[in-house]
Amino acid sequence: MDGKTLSTNLISQAKTLKDGKKVPCLAVILAGENPASHVYVKNKIKIFKEAGFDSQSYIISSDEISEEKIISLILSLNKDKNVDGILVQLPLPKTINTEKILNAISPHKDVDGFLAHSIGTLATGEFTNAIACTPFGILAMLVSYGIEISGKNSVVVGRSNIVGKPMSLLLLSSDATVTMAHSKTKDLKQICKNADILIAAAGQPELIDKSYIKENAVIIDVGIHRKENGKLCGDVHSNVKEIAYSLSPVPGGVGPMTIAMLMLNTALAAWAKD
Repeated sequence: MDGKTLSTNLISQAKTLKDGKKVPCLAVILAGENPASHVYVKNKIKIFKEAGFDSQSYIISSDEISEEKIISLILSLNKDKNVDGILVQLPLPKTINTEKILNAISPHKDVDGFLAHSIGTLATGEFTNAIACTPFGILAMLVSYGIEISGKNSVVVGRSNIVGKPMSLLLLSSDATVTMAHSKTKDLKQICKNADILIAAAGQPELIDKSYIKENAVIIDVGIHRKENGKLCGDVHSNVKEIAYSLSPVPGGVGPMTIAMLMLNTALAAWAKD
């Protein structure tokens, strides 16, 4: 399942959809010197530019970081009518209370879908706020590739607020039978082998190999890790290709779809005002 090609198609559609509408604008806050975070922000801004959207970057160096400074900036952006979405690049430095920072964002500008309010509307099936971008992208990928979800046994490995929990809610809303597994789950292998659709978001390199899955299962690999030899890998071992029906690649699978859904959430936030 090629997320890179699919996301490129979504960006092309966004160019057409924005004709005559307000140009969506995303404000990105990057605090600290995390090299990976700088790369992620650069890629997001690049894709927004390709779609003809606007973006603003606010870089706060390590020696200037404080909760007060970040919150003050967020409150200012909340009032800025030109800004439609606010993204705080995670992870934040350990000295910063992440929940406190995220909760300062206006629910109407929460294009990451991380706020409790956004998760709450997802849980109740209202879908009135942004949906967390990675789960949203995964659902779009499954639908685009014609994967039947209704009635299927789906297993989500990982229970984070960013991926695992909202992913399970999206699958439930699509009428799947959902099992959530995590680090305390007993007999993980057997649970995974019951899955028609397996979402691997455990954060452990190549945890899921072909012994964990049944024949013709659909596997979505959310993880991304760098091996000692410098090559990238996911939470899923490449040998699952021998028996899986389909597998999202790492890189080029979930990552591009996450950014595409961020773009869509920002556009929806902008156009809701029209």
